[in-house]
Amino acid sequence: MNKLTTIVFVLAAVVTARSQDRPAGAVLSWDKLSHDFGDIYQGDRVEHTFKFVNTGTDPLVITNVEVTCGCTVPKGWPRDPVMPGGRGEIQVAFNSAGKYGRQNKVITVVSNAVNDEARQLIFSTNVLDKKEPQP
Repeated sequence: MNKLTTIVFVLAAVVTARSQDRPAGAVLSWDKLSHDFGDIYQGDRVEHTFKFVNTGTDPLVITNVEVTCGCTVPKGWPRDPVMPGGRGEIQVAFNSAGKYGRQNKVITVVSNAVNDEARQLIFSTNVLDKKEPQP
């Protein structure tokens, strides 16, 4: 019986210690905050998936993903709350038609996350002249 009490006590201490390590509220922790597509050609369409974990103590709710240009489209994000420890992703597409040169685009994630630094994602690319048709 003494062994069982000790095991329960140790497990309770571990759970308490782990919950104290997490910040209060929902916290967006990204694998990467930025992505560079490198060189692409005018008219190319590229996509990237930004992955995250909710490392906070409350469910994370993403209410919107905003972009600064019609050439950038958020294609999907979790509509249901992401529980603490849960993973999710936001997929973003870029259409380079009519673009030329270095492009830097900002994606703003609107959520209940308590960490403001995780609100913005960035991707960049260098758009080259259209590919010449091959004979």
